Amino acid sequence: MLATRIHGQPGATPPLLIAHGLFGSARNWGVIAKRLSDSRQVIAVDMRNHGDSPWASGHRYADLAADLAEVIAAHGGRADMLGHSMGGKAAMVLALTRPALVNRLVVADIAPVAYGHSQNHLIAAMRGLELAGLTHRGNADAALSARIADPGVRAFLLQSLDLKARPPVWRLNLDVLEAEMDRITGWPEEIAGRFDGPALFLSGATSDYVRPEHRDRIKALFPAARFARIPGAGHWLHAEKPREFEAAVRAFLDAQMTGPSRPA
Repeated sequence: MLATRIHGQPGATPPLLIAHGLFGSARNWGVIAKRLSDSRQVIAVDMRNHGDSPWASGHRYADLAADLAEVIAAHGGRADMLGHSMGGKAAMVLALTRPALVNRLVVADIAPVAYGHSQNHLIAAMRGLELAGLTHRGNADAALSARIADPGVRAFLLQSLDLKARPPVWRLNLDVLEAEMDRITGWPEEIAGRFDGPALFLSGATSDYVRPEHRDRIKALFPAARFARIPGAGHWLHAEKPREFEAAVRAFLDAQMTGPSRPA
């Protein structure tokens, strides 16, 4: 089963399960998960081929959704889902194919569509980093800056570099993630189904991942979908505007908690 970081205790409300994006980890969500756990149990996972979770030869969204279903089964059989980017696509596939497991859905800055970009240039940069002899994150950051100009992206990637190992290692299955990049940036068109439960599509106002032309497709799959944007935030909205992101997620979950319940 996926590696998890659990915050808070089980209660009457279903737990909130958080699925991170590509190159991320449960650790990235620690502060937000801990803050949201004041009113519900929060479970953040390392997705397959990331962090402390098992490595696998494939990275299809049907498999990622099945991984999440296994975690939900181990924690009561029903959960609220929050997924960002790759994790948002996995959460959507889970909600579409096994809607009885998902109580409420929050999708952060991603749509159920294929994207034309690739992140393999970041994999090339991580592979190109000479790991032997690295002892400090500052040295790794300086070396990585030759290939990645954005300090925020470098800091994000370096959270997955284990400097305690000798030699240091990336806690990412770079070979599989590179081979499966088209699937990760794509969308499994063979997936059928509809999720009628409450759904929030929360985007960064400066991001172009969720566009106006995507709304009809979202509404066809998620008829109860609501849309919100966080001013001043881009694709990594939870890291760029953590308090605003937390407030939006909390408001959605709390409003749905007091509204009419949806049958399982």
